[in-house]
Amino acid sequence: MKLKTLTVLCCLLFGVVLTAVSQEAADSVIAPDSAQAVMLPSPVLRLSGEDAPDDHGHAIDLTWEKSADDGAGQMNVIGYMVFRADSPDGPFDARSDLLFGVTEFTDAGAMNEGENDYMPDHQDYYYKVRALTADSAVYADSEIFGPVQSYGQWFNWERLAVFLMVAGFLFLMIHFIRRAKGGADLYVRRLAGIEAVDEAIGRATEMGKPILYVLGLGTAADIATIASYTILGRVAKKVAEYQTGLIVPCYDPIVMTVAQETVRTAYMDAGRPDAFSEDMVYFVTNQQFAYVAGVNGVMLRERPATNLYMGKFYAESLILAETGVVAGSIQISGTDEISQIPFFVVACDYTLIGEELYAASAYLGKEPLLLGSLKAQDYAKAGVILLAIIGFISLMLGYHGVVEFFHVTG
Repeated sequence: MKLKTLTVLCCLLFGVVLTAVSQEAADSVIAPDSAQAVMLPSPVLRLSGEDAPDDHGHAIDLTWEKSADDGAGQMNVIGYMVFRADSPDGPFDARSDLLFGVTEFTDAGAMNEGENDYMPDHQDYYYKVRALTADSAVYADSEIFGPVQSYGQWFNWERLAVFLMVAGFLFLMIHFIRRAKGGADLYVRRLAGIEAVDEAIGRATEMGKPILYVLGLGTAADIATIASYTILGRVAKKVAEYQTGLIVPCYDPIVMTVAQETVRTAYMDAGRPDAFSEDMVYFVTNQQFAYVAGVNGVMLRERPATNLYMGKFYAESLILAETGVVAGSIQISGTDEISQIPFFVVACDYTLIGEELYAASAYLGKEPLLLGSLKAQDYAKAGVILLAIIGFISLMLGYHGVVEFFHVTG
C-alpha cells in the first residue's frame, strides 16, 4: 500500500516538473514574437506651438523634431498626424492629413462663428502629434503640448513694404494737391487727342455741323464714365462759345441725367444758358446693339463733323467707329477697356489709351484734386521703376535683401 502511494506521488511530481519545463520552453519560443507585437516607434520630441504671427488670428503654428524612426529603423515611421483638444484629457480630433517627413504645421480654422471648423481666438488648445507606421494600428503619440491660444494682430509686418508705398503715395498726392490749390503750374504731358478737340470743334463750326459725343455703355459709377463727364463739360463749353450743335445720345438713364446737368453747367459757364436745350442730351435705350443702331442712325442722318467716344465701350466700339468713317467725321476716342483699344486705334483719328482718359479729365478740368493725384501717380510710377532697377542690380550682385523686403506674403 505504501509502495503504491509512493508511486502515485512520484508520478504526480514528475507531471508537475514536466509541465513547468514545457511551459518554459514554450515561453522561450513565443517571447520574441510577443515583444515584436507590442514594439512601438519612437515618438516625436519637443512639440511646441504659438499663435501664427502677422495674421487675422484663428491659427496656431506647431513645430517638432522628427521621430528617430522616421524613414529608418526597425519601426519605420512613414508620417505624422496632428491632433487637437480643448483640454489635456481630450477628446482629441485630427487636424491634419498624413504629413510626410515634416516638422511643422499650421492649424488654421474658420474665422466666423457658425462656419464649419470655426476656431475661436483666446481659447486654450492642446496638441499631440502621432508618429505613424505602415501598420495603422502601430503608432506613438507625443507628449501633450498646451495650453496655447490664437489671436489676431493689429499689423502684418510682412506687408510693411505695402504700407510704406501707400504712405509715400498719399504724401505725394497731398503735396501736389496743395500745390495745385496754391496756383502752381503743374506740368502735364500734352495729349494729342485732347489738343485736337479744339480743332475738331472749330471744324464743326466752320462746316455748320453738330458734334456727336458718346459716353459709352458704362454706368454713372464707372471711373471711365466719370472721367468722360469732365471732357464733356469742356467740349460743351467750347460748343456754347462757338454756337455749334451738340448731340449726346445716352445708354443709361442715370448717365443721361448727369450728362444733362454737366452740359447745362457748361453753357452757363460760357454765358449762354439760353442756348441750352435738354434735347441735346437724350436717352436712347439700354440694349447694347439697339443703342448702337440708334447712334449709327444719328451719324448717317446728321453727318456730324466730329465724333467723340469717351467712356466704357465693348463690342460696339468698332461698329461705331466704322460708321463714323462712313459719315466722314473726325473721330477722337478714349477708353480703359484694353480689349477695345485696338479697334479705336485703327478706325479713329486720335485715341486716348487707358489711363490717358483719366489724365485728359485732369488736363482739361484743371481741378486741383485731379491734377494732384495725376502728378502723384507719375512720381509713384517713376519710383516703382527706380526700385525695380535697384532690385535687378542687387540680384545681379548676389544681394537679395531688396527683393525680399518687397516680397509680400499672405
